[in-house]
Amino acid sequence: MSNLCVPVAGPLAKPRRARIITSAIRLLINSAMSATTRRTTEFLDSLAADLRQVRETVDRRFRPLTDDQLNRGPGPGKWSVGQCLEHLNIVGGLYLPVISKKIKAAQERGSKPAEMVAHGFIGKRMTESMRVPATEKAMKSPQQYAPSGFRLPRTVLEVFSRQLDELNGLIDQTRGVNANAIRIPNPIIPLLLPRLTDALELLVVHMQRHIAQAEAVLDGQGVSRE
Repeated sequence: MSNLCVPVAGPLAKPRRARIITSAIRLLINSAMSATTRRTTEFLDSLAADLRQVRETVDRRFRPLTDDQLNRGPGPGKWSVGQCLEHLNIVGGLYLPVISKKIKAAQERGSKPAEMVAHGFIGKRMTESMRVPATEKAMKSPQQYAPSGFRLPRTVLEVFSRQLDELNGLIDQTRGVNANAIRIPNPIIPLLLPRLTDALELLVVHMQRHIAQAEAVLDGQGVSRE
């Protein structure tokens, strides 16, 4: 019987299997890297574009509201539009000064921007958890971040607008430093030190989450989206 169709076995087959496995692993690694690797400029441009969309929503839907619409919640224990904005103002008031200080210190050290953005494991997980809409999965905010009252003045809109300007300015400043190397302490858990890249993305995604929550409140009241 001819042995031409008999599979190669023994020592010669092992190196071939090893090469196939190694190639498969490299392919998986390269695919994962291509899915997650991003240029720093592209990443920051995306955050700035997200902020422009937030501002457009605030100007179009929230500024025309009456005081009653601003402060009317969808039900007991549910936040109104004003409370959503107040919550964002509190978080911004804690994070933004720290970020500004850290960027300034990096500038003084002569920090230079990295070509590619890097994320930390914990920071990325925190950000991803915020991508789930508040209308689908509510999260209990720490007491330090809770809105201060039920009847909020219209100045809550002006404070939020100023913080949008400040955050946008910090994103611009970040373009000149190595954001991967800067650590931002969590206001409640100082030992938690996400990268500046993660802190900025977390703030923007958190903002989008609660702006969408506020829009859902208005939708429930029958307020037009026009």
